[in-house]
Amino acid sequence: MIIALLNQKGGVGKTTLATHLAGELALLGRNVLLLDADPQGSALDWTQRRSRSGLPRLFGAVGLACETLHQEAPEFARRADHVVIDGPPRIAALARSALLAADLVLIPVQPSPYDVWASAEMVSLVREAQVFRPALRAAFVINRRVSTTVIGREARGALADQPLPALSAEVRQRIAFADSVAAGRLVRELDEDGLAAREIAALAAEVLRGPA
Repeated sequence: MIIALLNQKGGVGKTTLATHLAGELALLGRNVLLLDADPQGSALDWTQRRSRSGLPRLFGAVGLACETLHQEAPEFARRADHVVIDGPPRIAALARSALLAADLVLIPVQPSPYDVWASAEMVSLVREAQVFRPALRAAFVINRRVSTTVIGREARGALADQPLPALSAEVRQRIAFADSVAAGRLVRELDEDGLAAREIAALAAEVLRGPA
């Protein structure tokens, strides 16, 4: 299965979710490859930070920020159980290529009106891709939710009017994620029973089941 994390809006936590989803699937015993399709290369930076720290490699990682992604990703998928694509912001041509490669598109969105409004462009790209690939599935992932805010509580309602579903699993704003990125680790490696680790585990489980 090829899973692409895409949003034309930057700063929504795509790379953090992509690396953690890839890591969680790997820890479940799956053969996973991460394709970094963002020219900034943040996912590759995370894997290199991990390597420099002497930590074991969890999954392979390849930089592939090119418009031929949809042609090359299926070849990688033949050699892995799961391919996770960390997509680019604000580059429609690369996003379209990732959409044509993916079996499942996850759209991380922060619980704010601006993020919900900005997701309209991504939804349009998904709908465009589904014309050519009707089996393509897509869903929102509520990320960086602040539980105590009104906006956080209303995030799911704000997405209810969108034509794509939202996953039940949510990832909240937690210091553990920032700490894990700085260390080249997964939150599960910092605290296996922590709330952040449980949220990522729930996200991976729902992805494996398939969005409703």
